[in-house]
Amino acid sequence: MQDRPDMQPPLAPPNGRPYNPVVTLNGWTLPWRISNGWKEFHLVAEPVRRQLAPGMTAHLWGYNGQSPGPTIECVEGDKVRIFVTNKLPEHTTIHWHGILLPNGMDGVGGLTQPQIPVGKTFVYEFEMKKSGTFMYHPHADEMVQMAMGMHGFIVVHPKNLGFMRVDRDFVFLINAFDIDPGSYTPKVNTMTDFNLWCWNTRVFPGIDPLVVRKGDRVRVRMGNLTMTNHPIHLHGYEFEVTGTDGGWVPKSARWPEVTVDMAIGQMRAIEFTANEAGDWAFHCHKSHHTMNPMGHNVPTMIGVDHRGVAEKIIRLVPDYMVMGERGMADMGEMEMPIPDNTLPMMTGAGPFGPLEMGGMFTVVKVREGQARNDYKDPGWYPHPAGTIAYELKGESPPAARKKPVSTTATEPVLRVKKPVGNAGRH
Repeated sequence: MQDRPDMQPPLAPPNGRPYNPVVTLNGWTLPWRISNGWKEFHLVAEPVRRQLAPGMTAHLWGYNGQSPGPTIECVEGDKVRIFVTNKLPEHTTIHWHGILLPNGMDGVGGLTQPQIPVGKTFVYEFEMKKSGTFMYHPHADEMVQMAMGMHGFIVVHPKNLGFMRVDRDFVFLINAFDIDPGSYTPKVNTMTDFNLWCWNTRVFPGIDPLVVRKGDRVRVRMGNLTMTNHPIHLHGYEFEVTGTDGGWVPKSARWPEVTVDMAIGQMRAIEFTANEAGDWAFHCHKSHHTMNPMGHNVPTMIGVDHRGVAEKIIRLVPDYMVMGERGMADMGEMEMPIPDNTLPMMTGAGPFGPLEMGGMFTVVKVREGQARNDYKDPGWYPHPAGTIAYELKGESPPAARKKPVSTTATEPVLRVKKPVGNAGRH
């Protein structure tokens, strides 16, 4: 069980086939035991409380004390036995997304198995036939249970320790909730208009940084369980998509990217070599997905002088502030009163001022000399002298302008001739 939102260190395999373990953002790896050649795990489906960021906690459903559930790690060729105990108020199942297995172990309630009743434990048994990046989630009352936060990551490592080996291997799931400010429970019937866009059920500034040693080969594995796509963008680097939930991508089929579009229900693994030190932004490129709870029907007030109206409102609401007439950046600087158990729309402070972010945003921190297995936050990047954008002092240099094109040349003339004959036709 785990009830803390802090990222736990990678779980080195105590037995079984060796592998290079992953690190789950704001999460952990599920321990196991070996029994007669089977690697046994135990998942408990249950109501949980999850801190999305300091100042906001959600009442969700998940596994083993958290949403998402713990990461399951094993090795290609392992025989896996997973006990699933249902402590929810309704029945459930688990589908092993992308895993090749016997039909009766696929976890679709009513189709391939009976539902798991409240208070009962079911057992899933199958062999991991291929390595790769996968996930688990219910296939029972799916709209409700997934909207309440039920899902988790599966990593199957290759038998060959040298195949696709990297120095740092991060994993997280993309999920979303619609939770009204001041409340705790998601609206399960929301289709697309969510207000909390999460990585591993955390939002900025609560998402862990990805701490990397300069020179490391880095892999980031992601899975999308929201109702829309997400263009995930990394600053400062180009990377390759090296894996999907269908398997590893051959080198001959890869191409350089800086943004990978995560469609609904997809898994992707990206890789790059961390050769540029710094604090590099890593985020969804849909701007509303890098914000926390916000009103979507607020009128645009840019350019509108509403000070006269504001004076009248302040007489009734003393804390009212004029905002929006110059854009929304003021919201990143001001500490406005907000309801209990909610978050500012734009928040976070960096070394140069407000970051004005929320939602699906974090930082890849690449540092010279970071210890091999050290994932602790090293603080903000100390920029070398002369490498920071600066304010120009004095007058701006005159801009070079292109000479105007002469208009004295003879312009071409277009003549249209009307056809004759075939009377009555048009």
